[in-house]
Amino acid sequence: MPDHKKIRSVEHFGLQRKIVANMTTESWETIPHAGTNYEPDVTDFWEMYQQLRKTDPKWSRVTANTLMLYVVTQGILAAPVMNGHIYFRRKSANGRIEQHESINISVPMSLPVGGMMTINIHNCERMSLWQISDYIEDVRRRMENTDFETAMFEAAFENTIRLLKKGRVDIIAQRLLGNAFGKGKMSRLSGQARKDYFAIPATDRLTKRDIEQGSITVSNLGSVYRGSYAPPALLEIIPPQICVVGLGSVTERPGVVTAGDGAKEVVPRKFIPISLLFDHRALDYGDIVPFMQRLDHIFAHPEELKDWK
Repeated sequence: MPDHKKIRSVEHFGLQRKIVANMTTESWETIPHAGTNYEPDVTDFWEMYQQLRKTDPKWSRVTANTLMLYVVTQGILAAPVMNGHIYFRRKSANGRIEQHESINISVPMSLPVGGMMTINIHNCERMSLWQISDYIEDVRRRMENTDFETAMFEAAFENTIRLLKKGRVDIIAQRLLGNAFGKGKMSRLSGQARKDYFAIPATDRLTKRDIEQGSITVSNLGSVYRGSYAPPALLEIIPPQICVVGLGSVTERPGVVTAGDGAKEVVPRKFIPISLLFDHRALDYGDIVPFMQRLDHIFAHPEELKDWK
């Protein structure tokens, strides 16, 4: 008889998985998620983008991920209520929503050592398409010099301070014990290795500023499995953020178009699945409509890409 209880392998949580587990658990335990799946037709927009990449040297370095980050930023500018944090006390029903001026987008990125880390792209509202592209390239350069356990520990320490201010000494004590003893204990740089690491200029490695909490999260699932029609769903809103935007891969499917004479026909069209989830304590469905309207306008007027600076 086969042994169904035989374990193939065991991997205890490292710091990265601990951070993800804590944040996602808090998300689903505390946030009433609401949202919608939005699938705009991007056929003409995508054709214009591909054409510009072939004919304009400056466009050749603009990836699809960079392009969509810029598009999403335009949507957030049209719906600034999405770009904020919420603070709520369940027992007293008191709370507040802080709407941020700066659009600091948290973007999950693959690490050279495997796994993922969320990077904060600061001040997207001030950056051009090419500045966002340069920023991401610089992040990848600095990743090569980064000890990710150390960088994540700095970010986790900031979270611990936040809990301390809330008086959650119980959680802090449990985390300290878990990180110091047993299977889940952390290994950190020490001695000369630590000195050598922090001798690297902050401009050449990732720091806690790069992985601190952003004002909104944008996750491009389409970059993980390109060409697949796998619409993002059930993404976690990371507290205290109130929104997360999930991007799927551009795929070709049948679509209905209207000819000049008013006749309709089914033809191949390109669509991008976008998942919009929000904290229902902070927003209602009407609050995200301006975001979708702005994206609809961009996708319906692809000639505007030529004027982007």
